[in-house]
Parts: sequence; structure tokens; C-alpha cells
Amino acid sequence: MAIHITGDDAADQVLSDDPFALLVGMMLDQQYPMEHAFRGPAKVLERLGSLDPARIAAADPEEFAALCAQPPAIHRFPGSMASRLQELARIVEDTYDGHAERLWTEAADGRDFLQRMTALPGFGKQKAQIFVALVAKQLDVRPEGWEKVVGDYAHEGYRSVADVVDPASLQKVREHKKEMKAAAKAKAGG
Repeated sequence: MAIHITGDDAADQVLSDDPFALLVGMMLDQQYPMEHAFRGPAKVLERLGSLDPARIAAADPEEFAALCAQPPAIHRFPGSMASRLQELARIVEDTYDGHAERLWTEAADGRDFLQRMTALPGFGKQKAQIFVALVAKQLDVRPEGWEKVVGDYAHEGYRSVADVVDPASLQKVREHKKEMKAAAKAKAGG
């Protein structure tokens, strides 16, 4: 199944072809527009020539940070994200022999998948839930109990990047997030 998150066919193809790229895009989706975050893996691939976790993990940290900061940068905080990306690559290499898809293909069930995700750098509970929903909805990998562990992200609608399949759905997710922030702000103030 093809991924359509970034609005850039080449960047979306990288996400579709490489499970590690999809994982990296999700990691970068923090305080940064989601379509730009998910373009990050294509930028690394173009500049480094590879998305191989072993190669990323072994890269000189200063050189890798410079590569990530090169305009257009992979994130608005390219230095800290470069460091986090190298740590993620080390874990994928050391724990999953460089095969990011083993995070979900070998998960015993939805709870195990979620636990594997929250063990990764940059993946708190909510981001881990969204990634489990993304893999379930867009890759059709649905370990038993995935709906329960992701909560509302399992429902139909436009709640997160898991629901983005084209520019129209991206806009609907943006609107939903804006509504949720406004409701949280109103609740906190009221």
C-alpha cells in the first residue's frame, strides 16, 4: 500500500518503500508540520545515500548533524533530531537487526507493539498510539487488540497522521487538531 502523507511523490515513495523511513518520519513529527516531518527521511536518503540504520548509527555525530541541518533541514531542531535519529537507528540495528518492520511484524499483539514503540526515543504514549494506528490503517498490519491500545485513533475520522491519505485528509486532520487545541485551551481557562 502506498503512503501519501507529504504531498511530495518522491518523499511518499521513500515512506512506502522503507519501514525505517516511516518510523523516522513519525519520530520527526513533533513541533513541526507533519508533511514536512515525513519528508525528513527522503532528505536523509538524498544526502547520505542510504537510510540503512547501521550506516546512520555509525555516522560521525557532527557530520550527521550538519547533514540534517543542511537547508532545507529535516526539522526545525535539526541538531537534537539528528542525535535522536542516530539513537533510533542504533536501537533498530541492535534490537531488530536493522529491520524496523520487525517492530510490528513480530509483535505478539497490539499491547506488545505499543510497548515496543514507547521504548524508542521520541515516542511517548500518544505518538506510539498514532504510529500503531498508522501501521494498522495504512499498511493493514493489525495485531490483535491494536484498536484497544490506540483508543480513539482506531476510529474512522481525521484525528492524526494515521488518517492522512491525500491533501484533503491532511487538511481535515489539521482542522481536527486545531479544534482539539481550542477545546483544551477553553477547558483550562474555563
